[in-house]
Amino acid sequence: MTAVRDVLAGSDHAPGPEPDAGAAHVEARRPDPDPETGRHRAGGPVTWGSRDPARELLLSTLREHRRELRGLAGWSVLEAVPALVSGLAVAQAIDDGFLAGRPVTGLLWLAALAGSVLLGAVGTRQTLTRLAAVVEPFRDDLVRRVVGSSVRRPAPAGRAESGGDVARLTQHVEIVREAYAAVLMTVQQFVVVVLGVVIGLAALAPAVLPFVIVPITLALAAFSLVLRGMARRQRDSILADERLSDGAASVGTGMRDVVACGAEELVAADLNRHVGANAKALGGLGWLTGASTLIIGLGGWLPVLLLLAAGPWLLGQGATTGLLLGAVAYTLQGVQPALQTLAEGLTGPGLWLMVTVRRVAETTTRPDPPVELARPDPARPVGTELHLEGVGFAYSPWAAPVVQELTLSIPPGDHLAVVGPSGIGKSTLTGLLTGLLRPDAGTVRFGGLELAGWDPAELARRRVLIPQEAYVFAGSLRENLTYLAPDADDATLDAAVDLLGGRLLIDRVGGYDALVDPEPLSSGERQLLTLVRAYVSPAPLVILDEATCHLGAAAEGVIERAFAARHGTLVVIAHRISSALRARRILVLDGTEARIGDHEALLLQSSLYRDLVGHWHGA
Repeated sequence: MTAVRDVLAGSDHAPGPEPDAGAAHVEARRPDPDPETGRHRAGGPVTWGSRDPARELLLSTLREHRRELRGLAGWSVLEAVPALVSGLAVAQAIDDGFLAGRPVTGLLWLAALAGSVLLGAVGTRQTLTRLAAVVEPFRDDLVRRVVGSSVRRPAPAGRAESGGDVARLTQHVEIVREAYAAVLMTVQQFVVVVLGVVIGLAALAPAVLPFVIVPITLALAAFSLVLRGMARRQRDSILADERLSDGAASVGTGMRDVVACGAEELVAADLNRHVGANAKALGGLGWLTGASTLIIGLGGWLPVLLLLAAGPWLLGQGATTGLLLGAVAYTLQGVQPALQTLAEGLTGPGLWLMVTVRRVAETTTRPDPPVELARPDPARPVGTELHLEGVGFAYSPWAAPVVQELTLSIPPGDHLAVVGPSGIGKSTLTGLLTGLLRPDAGTVRFGGLELAGWDPAELARRRVLIPQEAYVFAGSLRENLTYLAPDADDATLDAAVDLLGGRLLIDRVGGYDALVDPEPLSSGERQLLTLVRAYVSPAPLVILDEATCHLGAAAEGVIERAFAARHGTLVVIAHRISSALRARRILVLDGTEARIGDHEALLLQSSLYRDLVGHWHGA
């Protein structure tokens, strides 16, 4: 059913009637939907005129390694010697050597050119060594960002792990590392060659400089415009491919629900839209690649044609045959190969660098600010009310907020169910309620005290979170069940086990003192053990984040009714709409705002809630 709901969530819902003035209302504005898919996205495309996360990351690492870059530039001077000497050596070898009847002099100039190549090779080796001092710290910074984001972000709903985080840590970081090194080397070599050619031409004959510099400048300007378009098409292709993969995975796991709801055409249209977007992006990328090849070809050959066409005029101005051949040598041996290498580097590794760095930046959190040591806050929590005031949160500075301006109060003893389509922000809200995530704006208070001000050990005793992927560790069954309540006796464990329906599992494992191997246990069995662990804990606040998703509907009902009768507050991130029907209050997240109320009120106020209830009841 989740797959169907994800597809249907892309369509707009007509707003329900406005709530009464006294009704509880929660604002949680979301960004505009993706114009192509109709869905809300975590991070919208970044235009070239806006704040570009990829560019900021790259520039920041360059600023942080100025000393290494200065060393790189120093050795680049030695690397520039062949480009500087080539045209001069050819001109002198012809004019002062072979044409002057002194072949030995000509050969000596050519030998000097060969010696300059050896010096350039030494410079290239040293620049490669210095390059690692810039690239490897950048790779390490990306690894820290990805790992930090992975451990801070709640697990995506319906999935055991985040494959995107694994891909970013393995494939994406290594792609960035190799592409970053290739682009730095390509750009550095191009700058070295062009500077050497400009200096050499200025020393040889300043009159020929415009014939070389103007075409190169125009070619680079046109190429930069085409490259920007290629980067956009490359990113569009990657995003379309990701959306297609996500959509296919959702449909694969919910095919039975798709067929049951008669949504085959809707699902097919949704997937075809992503296929079409990918094809369109790749087609545009192909056209732009051809245009870039033409531009670079013209930029490399046009100076040669201009020099040959202007040859008679230059000879009339006092230029020599050797001078003209030297200028052509500068172009053919220096500028043209440098342009080709630059184009290949920027349209290959360069595009992947821009797109992949931006993707990593958009989907990872910024590093936590340094923790300032301060005197302990003398304030003490009073009660167990959970209150959010104007809370906003985004997973990176460049991503759209997942939660924005959310105000919500959960009084002691409340039973609240949170419902909404997958990816709408329910697990993010869980992280904010438990203190696992810190809000970018607003405050989250528990017992009147901000969660950030709680002593971690005391907070762990006052609230417990059971996620959908339960954790059972190797040890005795008793150690697993009493992890949050070390003093719990057998009578307490028996009462919890019987209330939650876990007696058969406990007997099969071998009793409380039996050793537990987590591997043979099913996902539902692990969930049942962790639910017993949470029930016997003294925590007055229990949050179940789809903690019964691997259990049947009947078992889920038994468990939620037991927790509702337990002392304290219960918050359920609902896997089934039946969880909402058992709750005292329901919070509906629908992407534009959040509404809170009981079942009857929300049927009148929320079109999304009516759809969710209708799907489950077959209406």
